Amino acid sequence: MTGMTAAAPLGPLDFQLVLLRRMADFRPELVEDARRELGVSVAGMREANRRWQATVRSPRGRGALTRYRSVLGEPERSVRRTVGDLECDALQWPVPLWPDLRFEVLAAAKGGAVWNEWLVRAPGAAGPELRTADDLTPWSCTVDEAARAFAPATPLEGSAPTRWRLALTLPHGERAIADFTWGLFQRLT
Repeated sequence: MTGMTAAAPLGPLDFQLVLLRRMADFRPELVEDARRELGVSVAGMREANRRWQATVRSPRGRGALTRYRSVLGEPERSVRRTVGDLECDALQWPVPLWPDLRFEVLAAAKGGAVWNEWLVRAPGAAGPELRTADDLTPWSCTVDEAARAFAPATPLEGSAPTRWRLALTLPHGERAIADFTWGLFQRLT
């Protein structure tokens, strides 16, 4: 398999396995199906994650933006965006496992420091219709889609750097907590 030998550099397939590894804590059954769809063994998935973690923690490591470019290639899309009073670059790469999503990195316009890394809806792709709690199915929506659909939504601290939580307002005023990994919905509690 490409990208899984010690000498081969990490590539897009390996990166998808890294995304899946973090999602396995919430949705192991979906991760297992996706891993099989990608044609990768459990050991192959563990190895991809081990190698990714080694690059992240390496004392000779490159910055996060350089690391993403080296693993994913040049972004499909790069636009300047203003968030509050700060300017950043939003870079997006396709993720074959989720064709309607893009992996987005927000990086400082000056210096390239990465502020955020997550999955977002691809430009032009239709998002889900979210009206009730039943519409929130695993892997169905992104953080921003859930926040818009069930406003007011309050961001909460996630349990790890790749996790987000939102306190959502469901129809009839009920409140619920939505968990996301890499920006993709996992569960409602």
